[in-house]
Amino acid sequence: MMQRLACLALLALLGGCGSRTTTAPATPAPAAPANSAPAPVAAAPATPAGPQPSAGESTDVGGGETDRTVTGLERLSPLPAAGSLPAGRWVAGQHYRPLSPAQPTNVSPGKVEVVEVFWYGCSHCYAFEPYLEKWEKTKPAYVELVRVPVMWSATHRAHARLYYTLQALGKADQLHTKVFDEIHKKNNTLLGSSDDETQKLQLAFATANGISAQDFTGAYNSFTVQTKLQQAEELTERYKVDGVPVVVINGKYVSDVGMAGNQTNLISLINDLVAAEKRR
Repeated sequence: MMQRLACLALLALLGGCGSRTTTAPATPAPAAPANSAPAPVAAAPATPAGPQPSAGESTDVGGGETDRTVTGLERLSPLPAAGSLPAGRWVAGQHYRPLSPAQPTNVSPGKVEVVEVFWYGCSHCYAFEPYLEKWEKTKPAYVELVRVPVMWSATHRAHARLYYTLQALGKADQLHTKVFDEIHKKNNTLLGSSDDETQKLQLAFATANGISAQDFTGAYNSFTVQTKLQQAEELTERYKVDGVPVVVINGKYVSDVGMAGNQTNLISLINDLVAAEKRR
């Protein structure tokens, strides 16, 4: 019980936008204060009611050579000329930043990829989720949303394993919001003091939501999930993620709620950038 209370207290201290740490699986470390977010542009919609995330927190994402091969990432395109981007409303370097070098995408030709990098323990990710879910239902057919759990530490890896296990079982769409609710409404971190205890807590959540213990355990320890975890770690590095939630549009542009001004602005920015990419 004391271990569980400690986990909850530390998750509260993180405030949602965690940074890379080297903690044990059940011990997320407190993060540095967030930087002030730029003010939204005049033409942007007013900030919606409800919790407003701060900008992603700074962290050192450098160091260490990456010589692993990323599988399944097929297309690498140059950045377009500045004139082909949305003009007037959004300013590069203020509302979004070009990702240099641009990264490959993993979607079909003719599709525009939007990646959300998130963490289940992040309160700001939880606040952004309803906006993203609503957008996903109305987004253009040529846009494909891909969720990638951040991989800063063993704590983040434990939640990422749960996400990819649910995905392998075809339950990610159905249970994604329920995982957030379990952590942020029911105060169950789904993290234990050891890997075994973490698996038991996540198994209990899965079985309570209609997944058999055998199916969950098989997927949890599968090669597929292990491969997905490795790819997520590589993408965390390649996208230079230093705060969550963050979105990456077609491997070329990075933004977050702080840069855009609020959640509604970020959705508008995504729409404008994907439209610009489609016109290319």
